[in-house]
Amino acid sequence: MSDNGKILSALLLGAAAGAVLGLLFAPGKGSDTRKNLQGSAEDLIGKLSDSISEGKDMLMGLKDRAFAKGEELKHKAVAKAEGLKDAAEDEINAAKQKMKQSSQTAY
Repeated sequence: MSDNGKILSALLLGAAAGAVLGLLFAPGKGSDTRKNLQGSAEDLIGKLSDSISEGKDMLMGLKDRAFAKGEELKHKAVAKAEGLKDAAEDEINAAKQKMKQSSQTAY
């Protein structure tokens, strides 16, 4: 499990434990306790939403870097292939020249 997953799990476990203990030891009225629980739940939802947004941003960054690296590798491969093609054409032309020269000296 990633560090973010561990943090999220710990956050949820801590929130649940806090809610249970808060209910057991609440000195106030039930309505006050419900308001406090609602506020805590809203805070937790806000934190989860922030964590999800951060995760999305991180994934988008990874996607962008992977795409850029793929483009870089593609350009390198195309350049290498063009270099090999040019070298092969040079070799073919040189072989044609040798054949032409040898056919002319044979007669």
